[in-house]
Amino acid sequence: MIVFSEALDIILGQAQINNSEEVSFSDSVGRVLAQNIHSDINMPPFDKSAMDGFACRRSDLDLELELVEVIQAGEPPKKKIAAGQCSQIMTGAMIPDGADIVIMVEQTEKKESGKIRFTGGNSRSHICILGEDVRKDDLVLEAGTMIGVRHISVLATVGAMRVKVYKQPRVAVLATGTELVEPEITPGPSQIRNSNAAQMMAQLRSIGLSPVYHGIAPDNELQTYSMLKKALENSDILMLSGGVSMGEFDFVPSVLKKLGFDLLFQKIAIQPGKPTTFGVNKGKFVFALPGNPVSSFIIFELLAKPFIYKCMGHDWHPRVMPLLAGQTIIRKKTDRQSWFPVVINNHNKAVPLEYHGSAHIFALTRASGIISMEIGQDTINEDDWVDIRQI
Repeated sequence: MIVFSEALDIILGQAQINNSEEVSFSDSVGRVLAQNIHSDINMPPFDKSAMDGFACRRSDLDLELELVEVIQAGEPPKKKIAAGQCSQIMTGAMIPDGADIVIMVEQTEKKESGKIRFTGGNSRSHICILGEDVRKDDLVLEAGTMIGVRHISVLATVGAMRVKVYKQPRVAVLATGTELVEPEITPGPSQIRNSNAAQMMAQLRSIGLSPVYHGIAPDNELQTYSMLKKALENSDILMLSGGVSMGEFDFVPSVLKKLGFDLLFQKIAIQPGKPTTFGVNKGKFVFALPGNPVSSFIIFELLAKPFIYKCMGHDWHPRVMPLLAGQTIIRKKTDRQSWFPVVINNHNKAVPLEYHGSAHIFALTRASGIISMEIGQDTINEDDWVDIRQI
């Protein structure tokens, strides 16, 4: 049995970054850049007005200013600003030569003569300077960036219509256990609904993948072998749940060995999730997760997710929120690292939810995240700092 940090190191050390492909920038959300993106222009591409107002010379603010033209956004100025002159200008329009300030409409008055008088005090220039955001050839997005919605406007601005991204791994999902029936079926005596497969499919989709579901393998070694072999044919990663404990009908480890997999570990000193198995075989990978749904959920978050992201070319780190514990938490057994769900209370402190163990999936419905207690640690005192890993 190995500790969690060792298991994570083993998994990430096996990750293989996929080849790249080109996609339209508009379809790239959730993909990982396989190239650096540089700007092909300056931004702003010219000195432009930050607001509606009048472009003039700062040295002329005490004068009544002659209005010489109106400058719309998208239209270049036709006249240069000379002493005692101004141009009415719209937000985003190009600053005319000779002007070094834009005065706001709200700080002006129009005289009967048609001239403009500044009525404000000290004023900023309200001019966005050419290239102040980005200069031509500047690096704007680095390879390895997970493209989010906020990056799309950047790609559009710099004309990156086609972007090179890493290919996504092909992932298959399969549950094991004769006791399982699909969610649409009312369970009979000794049966339960297959929640793990739906859960893993949703977790995979949440990180942008399109997993393929291969059903439920019964507790039969030959059928398990056949179904695993088929699921592996067109996939890079196989996500399994169940069949990895020490029971008489837990065939998954032996079947994986028969399929040629080298099992790098089969137990982790973690609770929940001790009987987690990870195997490799000629560029294919298997995560065999415990059958209890909380175990399956947490191990996916702790181990499978960072591995999958690394295969996609992204160095992913979970979101962690440090908060004070809202009450003292005590446990009896300390031989494994323990993870359990917490909620943030009205005092912005972390308190544990009612949690009956690794089968209690309902405990996660209100969870703000999960926190851990390290091996050998039996107590978290009230007002100790804890790190909430968001889920």
